[in-house]
Amino acid sequence: MPIFERYLSVWVALAIVGGLVLGQIAPGLVGGLAGLEYGSVNFVVAILIWFMVYPMMVAVDFTSLSRVHERPKGLIITLVVNWLIKPFTMAALGLLFFEVVFAPFIEPGTAGQYIAGMILLGAAPCTAMVFVWSQLTRGDPNYTLVQVSLNDVIMVFAYAPIVALLLGVTDITVPWETLVLSVVLYVVVPLAAGVLTRMRMTRRASSPARGAAAVAAFTARIKPLSILGLLATVVLLFGFQGEVILDRPLIIAMIAVPLLIQSYGMFAVAYWAARAWRVPHAVAAPCAMIGTSNFFELAVAVAIGLFGLNSIAALVTVVGVLVEVPVMLSLVWFANRTRHWFPDGETPIRRAQQRS
Repeated sequence: MPIFERYLSVWVALAIVGGLVLGQIAPGLVGGLAGLEYGSVNFVVAILIWFMVYPMMVAVDFTSLSRVHERPKGLIITLVVNWLIKPFTMAALGLLFFEVVFAPFIEPGTAGQYIAGMILLGAAPCTAMVFVWSQLTRGDPNYTLVQVSLNDVIMVFAYAPIVALLLGVTDITVPWETLVLSVVLYVVVPLAAGVLTRMRMTRRASSPARGAAAVAAFTARIKPLSILGLLATVVLLFGFQGEVILDRPLIIAMIAVPLLIQSYGMFAVAYWAARAWRVPHAVAAPCAMIGTSNFFELAVAVAIGLFGLNSIAALVTVVGVLVEVPVMLSLVWFANRTRHWFPDGETPIRRAQQRS
């Protein structure tokens, strides 16, 4: 894992500090950037979100869906956890902590925004970073590609209805136009751009292998744009949230508690199910990872579109970024230590390579 990605939590923390400082020393600049919007879309944030999402979408190969039948157990676990369990447990944890446990410590009437931010995170399964976690646990790269591609297809159609359902259950008004617009802008458009880029590069190549190599080289070159876009968005978000955070710094810790419970809980469910079903570790590890981590780039974008740059919902999604990376690294360590719990799913060639 490149050092920049390995210490992503450090860079996010530094971006948070930078945003707080910027909000204090240049409030006019931050306010001016917030004003560059039309309807519910802030132009600066939209560009940064596209920087974040586009490199991930180029890496998605939808032709891999033709191999969806090869590892059905792992995919079944992934789909059940991501779409039938995770969004609903996240909403339940949000209700529990911000309507009950932390209710005395937050501003009256703001619980809904905390819950909304958690729902937006929980309904968006991870895409790009799963490839990193899969690699660190020696996961099957073909299976990882299939599960990411399948989840992206489902996300295009299911994300907005699930979010709308859960926001409705929590008595938050659902601005359907804004929600659908956010999904189109931050999922459909970059996904279409990524697919077109991939098709163009593979068609120019003299063989499928060279096409795949060209795509891999291209995504490696533009991947820093994704992280830079994320960090710049964090700076803006915390620039707007500066007054709230400086006045009440415990907000970050309160948001982190249910997010930590959700992350470790979803990993335990998926990992236990994979072990009970005797799924090979090379499939079980990435299967559990995608059910644990979130597509926080999308969650940040939709939170901004629905509630605004300086909203508590947007703050919750950004704290999700801060929490996720150290959590996922700890789970990578755990998955590698428990490899012996699973049947050997490695090929003889792979075992020979590891021995050498």
